[in-house]
Amino acid sequence: MNTQSYKTATPSKSAIEKKWVLIDAENETLGRLSSKIAYILRGKNKPHFSPHMDCGDNVVVINASKINFTGKKMTDKVYVRHTGYPGGQRFRTPKELLVKKPCFIVEHAVKGMLPKNKLANQLFRNLRVFEGPEHNLEAQKPVKINLNEIK
Repeated sequence: MNTQSYKTATPSKSAIEKKWVLIDAENETLGRLSSKIAYILRGKNKPHFSPHMDCGDNVVVINASKINFTGKKMTDKVYVRHTGYPGGQRFRTPKELLVKKPCFIVEHAVKGMLPKNKLANQLFRNLRVFEGPEHNLEAQKPVKINLNEIK
């Protein structure tokens, strides 16, 4: 039996081609959007995906303030944080967060869909979220993609 043919091909860092991708979050459902963003960040849409390497693209998300929630999540869902002091638990709904920090909602959802290890921190640095339709990454020439073509 020839065992040489069963070896897994791992791409080298120089072989990995990282692109810049632009995603418009306007009227997109948060969960579906963030799962597709995490899919692109990991590089699962590429033929040379390797689970232990950063093979994914850099993602730019615009219009984060125009994201949609299904059902009554806009008022019933709760984001919890703690100040570090006794009795310091703070609660916010997406409705309140959309006014103050709309980018946080998308970033929080995507971070939760990445693996829980050191690679996730590296992958999360490839995500840029902007509140409105303008972004400051024109020099990278991000290519706008249609989310319906993914998966």
